[in-house]
Amino acid sequence: MRRDVTEYYEYLKQRPNESYGGALSNASLNSHISAIKRFNEYLKKHNAKPLPIHLRLEKLEKLDHTDIVSQEEIKEMFEAAEHSYVMRHMCLRDKAMLTVLYSCGLRRNEAVHLNLGDVLFGRNRILARWTKNGRERHVPMNDHNMEILEEYIYDGRPIFYKASETDALFVNQQGGRMGGQSFKLRLRAIIRATGNPELMERRITPHKMRHSIATHLLENGVAIETVSRFLGHSSLESTQVYTHLAMPRNN
Repeated sequence: MRRDVTEYYEYLKQRPNESYGGALSNASLNSHISAIKRFNEYLKKHNAKPLPIHLRLEKLEKLDHTDIVSQEEIKEMFEAAEHSYVMRHMCLRDKAMLTVLYSCGLRRNEAVHLNLGDVLFGRNRILARWTKNGRERHVPMNDHNMEILEEYIYDGRPIFYKASETDALFVNQQGGRMGGQSFKLRLRAIIRATGNPELMERRITPHKMRHSIATHLLENGVAIETVSRFLGHSSLESTQVYTHLAMPRNN
């Protein structure tokens, strides 16, 4: 049994990430280890023999401040989205995209698979269904961010070709669901529209927007457990990578 579990874990370390490409992250591997530990606790609690497994937690990714977009830079990006494209409905989509990537902290794949019905106006929530751990979660939003989504859905989205024929929240110019690569390219376009050369050099990705909101929440005193639930992490270990970024910097 010990050999079986060890070999399976070694397989996981080599297995490609099916949703995002590349290998599984160390945080994902640690989630598997945590599951085995919880199963052992269950066995002990029921007077069964636990698995003779001793797996060490993987070292988590260490982010630095260049991976984080400052709150002032976020403000610049939202302002730039007002003129990021010549057509207003594209600008409205850009603002809505920033809202779900930053304000909601959604993973790119979660944002891609949002449907119109996942925006819960009466509850100021977004329902993220295509999550990394397979568990749906409701993400809270304030009135301002809900207004951004409302303006896109009712004023911008209907302008897109064949938008009425799809349930996708984010629609591309061909009338289909906007893909992950399009999110990345539109984010670059918004950053170019800021005219901020430092921001343009940092190669900000959709996932770095998620890193940024997590750091900003911790900086503003939100409990790490709350941030972990907000991001949809399986364990606090995944959220702890942000704690050193939220500490005051020495001048």
